[in-house]
Amino acid sequence: MAFGSVGATRGLHLCGAHSSLAVNITKKSNNLRRKFGLTPSTVDRELGTRARAALGAYLDTDHCSSGNSLRAVVKTAFNEAAKAALRGEISVDVSVTECSNPVNGDYQCNSAMSIYSELKRQGNTRFTSPRSLAETIVKELPDNNGLFDDASVAGPGFINVSFSTPALASRVQMLIQDSDGKASFAQSVSNSLPKRAVVDYSSPNIAKEMHVGHLRSTIIGETICRALESFGVEVVRLNHVGDWGTQFGMLLTHLEDNSKRGGYEIKDLQAFYKESKIRFDEDEEFKERSQLAVVKLQSGDPVIIRMWREICEISRKDFEDIYKMLGISLTERGESYYNDVIPIVLNDLVNKNIAIESDGALCIFENEDEPPLICRKSDGGFNYASTDLAALWQRVTKLKAEWVIYVTDIGQRKHFEAVFNAAKRAGWLTSSDETKSVRLDHVGFGIVLDENGKRFRTRSGETVPLKALLYEAQARCLKTLQARGSNLSVDDMEEAARIMGMAAVKYADLQNNRLTNYSFSYDRMLDMKGNTAVYLLYTHTRVSSILCRAEDKVYK
Repeated sequence: MAFGSVGATRGLHLCGAHSSLAVNITKKSNNLRRKFGLTPSTVDRELGTRARAALGAYLDTDHCSSGNSLRAVVKTAFNEAAKAALRGEISVDVSVTECSNPVNGDYQCNSAMSIYSELKRQGNTRFTSPRSLAETIVKELPDNNGLFDDASVAGPGFINVSFSTPALASRVQMLIQDSDGKASFAQSVSNSLPKRAVVDYSSPNIAKEMHVGHLRSTIIGETICRALESFGVEVVRLNHVGDWGTQFGMLLTHLEDNSKRGGYEIKDLQAFYKESKIRFDEDEEFKERSQLAVVKLQSGDPVIIRMWREICEISRKDFEDIYKMLGISLTERGESYYNDVIPIVLNDLVNKNIAIESDGALCIFENEDEPPLICRKSDGGFNYASTDLAALWQRVTKLKAEWVIYVTDIGQRKHFEAVFNAAKRAGWLTSSDETKSVRLDHVGFGIVLDENGKRFRTRSGETVPLKALLYEAQARCLKTLQARGSNLSVDDMEEAARIMGMAAVKYADLQNNRLTNYSFSYDRMLDMKGNTAVYLLYTHTRVSSILCRAEDKVYK
């Protein structure tokens, strides 16, 4: 499994309950064929050539064992047909490719031309042209349990074949084992994948509201988790929140100075943080007391720890509200979780001559042309690199992860490359017998822009709170439902609006190229006629309604 553009990759088009839904719709479409007397091609056009192409690609070599993939089955069928057509006159191994235009079919075999040339070179004149050879091969194609719906010859000898809908449905049923509304795949599909993966994503900061910048990490990270779980991988979802460091010394000191004791919300904490940052930059005495508060926090001072925990709990509640809206559940492992592990990890790197002192700081040099990874500051304090190294060590040695995936913006790519390189040099990623190696991936993404191509901010220039964005999407969907005169109850309508709004936000993100920036637009993502989740939900509802009504009627 590779991480390309989330919106552009062909893998994993069928997720969750939609996989079984595809099979069910296929079964119902067969019933409709009989009831309405429709030809296969008519129904196939209704299902859409894009959907068929996606399903064919999904069932191809990337997702099936090599001998049982659709490509392998098609190639075997053509080899048998060619062997029968040639009567053993020459030995051949045909090639098959996907049709570049789905309208022509699903797969194409162009070997008739090269086979004909070889026959002609040998003086064999049994076939008058490459096309006549291709037509004979088509006649000899085995039935293969109704694999092909159509086989035809185009041009000088291009053979195009289309899969039958029942055959595709049968293969989906063979691969997918549906339980609890989520798709899981046969063991043969996932043998090459690790048994346990850790996915690090979302990662907001304590005392700050989650903003639109956290949107992509949260959605893409959860998508990766669900994809891996569908293949039987045990996934550990970790939320690496920023809950430690100098900023808390500033905030706690500011709260003490102003006698602010509880009763505040996340917005208050964010405002207090901004005030404390101004004081830290301008007031040397406040700066010194803030640094002393950090020392107290790290040494476990009971008063400071109590205040810190209260701040974390307020933030955590706000985060959980957002995760609940998005249908996401993570295990929080903040920076503070690794505080006791950092000295152990850094000592290991020093003992292995990977981390060395430079100008008072502890650094890891990869090469002379790149700046070092500073894993301990010159004043003895720890930083992001210290925590990330400790976290990676803990995930590999204690959690026994075989695959660790970090989902952050693409600007952090070089930082994680340096962390990964240090882990590799330290030998953390290879088992003692060198038979297993832990895989590390940084899944980067572009930023979210407004409709004018600028950073998505409020009118005052602040980052847009993620909760406000989600509520706005939900409110717009509710307004649309109310305008359409729905007969749903108030509660059902609000729940429908929530589902539509959250689906719209997720789909708007995932349909874009993961690696590039994208412009966020409420109007585009809620368009009933565009490439949106709202359109897909509407279409699914209409199709389901038609199929349900059709089941109750008899057509002659």
